[in-house]
Amino acid sequence: MNTLLIELGCEDLPAGPLQAMVQYLGDTLRQQLTDAGLSVGDVTLYATPRRIACSLHNVGEKTPERQSERRGPAVQAAYDGEGNPSKAALGFAASCGVEFSQLETLETDKGAWLVHRSTVPGQTLDQVLASALPQVIDSMPLPKRMRWASHDHGFLRPVRWLIAMHGSRVIDVTLLGLKAANITFGHRFHAPEPIELESADNYAEVLSGAYVIADMHARRQAVVIAAEKAAQTLGVTPKMDDDLIDEINCLVEWPVAVSGHFDESFLTVPKETLIQTMQDNQRYFPLFNADGSLYNGFITIANIESEDEEQVRLGNERVVTPRLADAKFFWDQDRKKPLAHQLEGLRKVVFQEKLGTLYDKTERLVRMTRHIAQQLGVDNVLVERAAWMAKCDLLTEMVYEFPELQGIAGKYYLHGEGESIAVAEALEQQYWPKQAGTEIAKGAVAQCLAIADKIDTLAGIFAIGQKPTGTKDPFALRRNSLGLLRTLIEGNLDLDIEDLLRESASTHAVKLGNADAAMDALPYVLERLTGYYADQGISRSVVDAVLSKGVTRPVDIDQRIKAVAAFSQTEAASSLAEANKRAGNILRKNADEMGEGPIDTAKLEDPAEIALHTALTDVTANVQAAERYSDALNQLAGLRQPVDDFFTDVMVMADDPALRQNRLKLVAMVYDVCNGVAELAKL
Repeated sequence: MNTLLIELGCEDLPAGPLQAMVQYLGDTLRQQLTDAGLSVGDVTLYATPRRIACSLHNVGEKTPERQSERRGPAVQAAYDGEGNPSKAALGFAASCGVEFSQLETLETDKGAWLVHRSTVPGQTLDQVLASALPQVIDSMPLPKRMRWASHDHGFLRPVRWLIAMHGSRVIDVTLLGLKAANITFGHRFHAPEPIELESADNYAEVLSGAYVIADMHARRQAVVIAAEKAAQTLGVTPKMDDDLIDEINCLVEWPVAVSGHFDESFLTVPKETLIQTMQDNQRYFPLFNADGSLYNGFITIANIESEDEEQVRLGNERVVTPRLADAKFFWDQDRKKPLAHQLEGLRKVVFQEKLGTLYDKTERLVRMTRHIAQQLGVDNVLVERAAWMAKCDLLTEMVYEFPELQGIAGKYYLHGEGESIAVAEALEQQYWPKQAGTEIAKGAVAQCLAIADKIDTLAGIFAIGQKPTGTKDPFALRRNSLGLLRTLIEGNLDLDIEDLLRESASTHAVKLGNADAAMDALPYVLERLTGYYADQGISRSVVDAVLSKGVTRPVDIDQRIKAVAAFSQTEAASSLAEANKRAGNILRKNADEMGEGPIDTAKLEDPAEIALHTALTDVTANVQAAERYSDALNQLAGLRQPVDDFFTDVMVMADDPALRQNRLKLVAMVYDVCNGVAELAKL
């Protein structure tokens, strides 16, 4: 069995979908060949801007033969009255391409049938591929297909050559108007001539000799090594985000690192602006000095080994300089007037049609931050100042040109004006955490503002009935919800989400008249806890058990969940969960019979119920004295045996009404004690 190589040579492909395209090619083609009955080994993927390809190892030449059995009419209907084959039988034989005499009889429990048995020969790899490959390409999910020349078929970019080889043999297959061959092409400039492959096995090696690193993983590593080596020469460290490395990797076939510089005067501009310009606009790696400050230089990855690298360097410097100059211009223009000057302009910017302008949102933030600060004991003056300034930078030239700098730009402007550090930092951190795993707001002022901003958006959008549906979440309510929870839990801020939503609803009432619908956000926010704790290895059942108690303070919820998660691993947990479920069912069905008043100890006659009452009395006292939920739950372990004995030996629904009532109260006591921290039945 030999290696099967498929390569589509294209006009330059966009970087975004390249990885997904080649992954789909390899996975789907392998599945198609396997489904057809061919043996297929491992798959190696290759992709560059000019090609997508895959090598499928140990692919068989032919599918195995298979036995076919086709059932025809019943034997009873296969002959006429004179014993001759009926028209149905003759027609069946003809459809099978045989004489009637070649048909066999199949005996079953339901009778006898005519049957035709035959051996179906296997298909060759060429036959399977001729059908499978076009299906793979036609079904490949692409952003948009284009046509070229006068062809009816289409692909993401025009396809210029096609390779289909099995070992050293070219497979007879046609795709997108091209007949497969064993001709590929190397680097557009370093090796422009056609290259004839002798075998599918040396594909990557041959291309490497033609200035093409076809393996994406190897090329990505080459990009990183080249950038680090070039930066080391300058005595600096490159900032290499994974997304940028991946994008650059999809833009080159032969990565060559080239360093460049820009004027030091641009370093007066906030570094985030320069970094974004270099990364997003130019695909450059920014550089940092040992002290963490931004270096006035960059690393770019060229797709060619130039004979005059100096010209490549100068060209990149010429391109980036105007962009940096624009950024500096915006920075200088914005600083000509204080940031607070933008506040009145917020009256003209709509936040949401029904929720008013950004100025209206700012007024709500002032009120909400004041409410939060009072509960947390934070300086009201600083918090309100941060709330008034929170959205002002949205009207600056810098944020208009670089929207990702919202909050960041405001921070720098306030720092330059001598504003309180806590207030300035709050402008950036109000949007934290920006995504899963990133930092939450750190300072007390910043935390108040971050909580207020998220609550305001959640309450307002739910109040107008625009909660997220499916994949549509234009106001990022999922991210806001998780960010709110993380800020409260990880910041150990003991606030009540229900209280926050009610307060926020009252601030929206000015615009909406009645904002009660804002409370619909409460279950939505708490539902995000399932995913949050799943990432920590805590099951949904544990989260549900706690949330069933109706608790709405995330810090308290977190303490309960972690205690229940640990308790759920004990031997007592499973037994008590089942007993608790049973107790709940009994109480639901017989609540009317329980009556009022405490348990009458004089009516406890069975040893098992006496032992349970004694255990419950002791455990209840210990649970009430426990300072932590984990300690309280651990006390419940002592109930395991008494509870099991009670439900095994005692008839709760006794014939004597007084005895039955007393035992129901004992069951209720079990239920209440076990459910103090969480509903154990949900475990």
